[in-house]
Amino acid sequence: MSDKLDGVIASGNAPGLQYIAADSQKILAEYAGGWASLQGKRRMDLDTTMMLYSMTKTFTAAAVLQLVEQGKVRLEDPAVNSVPDIPYGSAVLIRHLLSQTSGIPHPLPLRWVHPADEHGEFDEHAALAAVLRKNSRLDFPPGEKYRYSNISYWLLGRVIEQASGTSYEDYMRRNIFGRLGIPPADMDFVIPSRSRHAKGYIPKYSFLNLFKSLLFDSRYFGSSEGRWLHIRDHYLNGPAYGGIVASGRAVAAFLQDQLRETTVLFTSETRALSYKQQKSNGGTLLPMTLGWHIGSQNGRRYYYKEGGGGGYHSEMRIYPDKGVGTAVIGNSAAFKAGELLYMADRAFL
Repeated sequence: MSDKLDGVIASGNAPGLQYIAADSQKILAEYAGGWASLQGKRRMDLDTTMMLYSMTKTFTAAAVLQLVEQGKVRLEDPAVNSVPDIPYGSAVLIRHLLSQTSGIPHPLPLRWVHPADEHGEFDEHAALAAVLRKNSRLDFPPGEKYRYSNISYWLLGRVIEQASGTSYEDYMRRNIFGRLGIPPADMDFVIPSRSRHAKGYIPKYSFLNLFKSLLFDSRYFGSSEGRWLHIRDHYLNGPAYGGIVASGRAVAAFLQDQLRETTVLFTSETRALSYKQQKSNGGTLLPMTLGWHIGSQNGRRYYYKEGGGGGYHSEMRIYPDKGVGTAVIGNSAAFKAGELLYMADRAFL
């Protein structure tokens, strides 16, 4: 398998990548290849951290379901009960936010970022308020259909804060990362160590680069490094929809816990709830659970979440009938994570 993954890097899909496959008890395969930094010729290794972007949403969903299990929030509660300043009234429920059926708009979020060096002064609540003012009307009645929205999961971060009485980041560190035994050096909301963090890139000769000034703030463009353009370190304005910084090994710890008979995150009943396929108001089955998307490979169902943005692309999967979880992270916005998993995961299916 390593030869095939080396070929992915050689073909120019990403400067570097990590791939990992595991069952509930052991690591079945792990790979790190290519470069974490092209300029410094720093190798990608298994402990290198990268941005997970929207893969964060499944971790956020797990936190919300913990709080549901504790009776601190209910799936049928209107979101406005927890976040009084949202403009959508009482029709949007917590369940709608989790299952991406809220009807909340989905504007392009690539500019919802701020430089890593300015994180200490960043006001997340003010940034969310500004986004809500510009996107104050629902696109369709909640529950009518599935449509992705980063705002939905940004609001779930506020729900977690209101229900737990602590910040979203601190809740996740204690109750998700901490319970899984993942140290801050391997999973957090800030870059733990610049020396262990991979640079993010976009291909220099690509649509992304050609139209980068329309998609990204010019402050985030670094230098050209061979065939790649470096994207400077940054954080998403809403950590709940895409803020986790992690290594592939840390993601594997989450997948392994999901595969075990007893998870440390919540009861077996809550785990079953988290994988229950959701329906529209009219009873149509949706390609979504309360935190996972639903896919199929050669007739085999799997649960997945991908994430991508300025400099990285990733995806993780759970194959329930095989008891296997896999994940890949590459440090290129154009890296096709899903295609790699289709190829690499065959060895375990």
